Amino acid sequence: MSVTGDARTNGATEVLDALRGVDDPEYPGVSVVDMGMVAAATVTGGRAEVELITTFSGCPAHDVISADIARAVGALDGITGVEVRRSAQPWDTSRLSDHARTVMARDFTVSVALPGRPTECPRCGEAALVEQSPFGPARCRAVHRCGACHEVVEVLRA
Repeated sequence: MSVTGDARTNGATEVLDALRGVDDPEYPGVSVVDMGMVAAATVTGGRAEVELITTFSGCPAHDVISADIARAVGALDGITGVEVRRSAQPWDTSRLSDHARTVMARDFTVSVALPGRPTECPRCGEAALVEQSPFGPARCRAVHRCGACHEVVEVLRA
């Protein structure tokens, strides 16, 4: 993530701090920063720009997230305007912070598929998940069943 700012106003570091208070609407307690959705934050002459990567290109929460970002950043002293731009970068699960993965497993029973690593059941911790359907409640999640504890869980994937 690139972060730049000027010394005359709140810089991009303050913008990034404000974004840590903007949760993903699907996962309260997990910020857009922890989700790896902030590609860049810049401040020039009081105008802030945030480049947002959604978990998939047709994300229905994009407008809600953008409005939450604009509200949080716009509340900072010295910020005279906020632009939230959709990034062309693709999002993938490697962008998630450890905090995001922990909260998603503990509070939402969602496991995270990471490239090259076995996906563990958020209930029992075993790497025994078997895909039941590639179609979950959201395009970026699939339904799995754990072969060890037999729970049905969702797996977030890129």
